[in-house]
Amino acid sequence: MTVSGLPPYDDTNIFARILRGEIPAKRVYEDEWALAFHDIAPQAPNHVLVIPKGKYCSFADFSAAASDAEIAGFIRAVGNVARELGLEEPGYRLLANMGNHGGQEVPHLHVHLFGGRFLGRMISAG
Repeated sequence: MTVSGLPPYDDTNIFARILRGEIPAKRVYEDEWALAFHDIAPQAPNHVLVIPKGKYCSFADFSAAASDAEIAGFIRAVGNVARELGLEEPGYRLLANMGNHGGQEVPHLHVHLFGGRFLGRMISAG
């Protein structure tokens, strides 16, 4: 199921191909609900992508169509990755881009987890 107004899920996107093992990734965490791997163009000392294993384009799609177990499993996976990377203290940032205006480049729901240095303000006024 895809939320009205969103394009259908594209099985050829790079994250779908990583999930199928067609493209290698430096994996840091995996369970039945999610996969986490290092970004190929890191923007912080720790820059990991966490993706659900289901076919979801966005949070709207995920929240409408995923099972309660998938949602809980994905959220727990994000927390597990942050803990395993030792980022709870001193802190980290989560970022999820949705759609064109949000800057989403891959049409598979994903969360960027940044850490390892002071990250500053998220959005400047202007």
